[in-house]
Amino acid sequence: MKIYIVEDNENVREAAAGYLKLEGFEIEEFAALKPVRRTLLSGEELPDLIVLDVMLPDGDGFLFAKQLKEESMEIPSSSIPIIFLTARDQESDRITGLELGADDYIIKPFSTRELVLRVKAVLRRSSAVDNNATLDISYGIGANRLEISELNHQILYNGEALQLTAAEWSILLFLSAKSPQVFSRLQILENCLDSFAEGSERTVDTHIKNIRHKLLGADWIETVRGFGYRFNGQAI
Repeated sequence: MKIYIVEDNENVREAAAGYLKLEGFEIEEFAALKPVRRTLLSGEELPDLIVLDVMLPDGDGFLFAKQLKEESMEIPSSSIPIIFLTARDQESDRITGLELGADDYIIKPFSTRELVLRVKAVLRRSSAVDNNATLDISYGIGANRLEISELNHQILYNGEALQLTAAEWSILLFLSAKSPQVFSRLQILENCLDSFAEGSERTVDTHIKNIRHKLLGADWIETVRGFGYRFNGQAI
């Protein structure tokens, strides 16, 4: 699997690249955003994951991630998982990163072993296919229809393909499969984010908020005050 590491600090970049290469990953290193854009637009095979700094010499990693997720770079990039690797350690920065569609957010200084575990967890969520998966499961709320094809790793919402991050996919699949059971934020972290999602319950809240936004506000996921979340769709 190919991973882009976008980091202007040479020591940090080389340390991250070295440990990931030892795990068998193919690594391309970048010190700025411009060469990343050029490489992505060159027609080369897209990376399986991008490890992205936020404060780069020629731009903002948050804005770059937003462009990727909105596919405004004229490449099919919205499904590329992103892990932010940054010194910006405020809770508001973490929430911003997740709201932009990142799958994880790692704060410097960091353990290289932790980075490897996080990378593996995100890639596992983005590419895993359950051998016992059901081909198509359809749910309804009113006139709205949600069709989950686990084998094809695809979700259709009212007939249109829904673009989810690996974390969002994992959460929606988990809650829908266990409906109508209620799960706490901690349970969602442990079952859907491999317990490597650092920080507070707001990490889960942000992913849920993103899913709700993509489901156009319909009440597919209910907040059970004092307990957590549950999926409201009815199997059809």
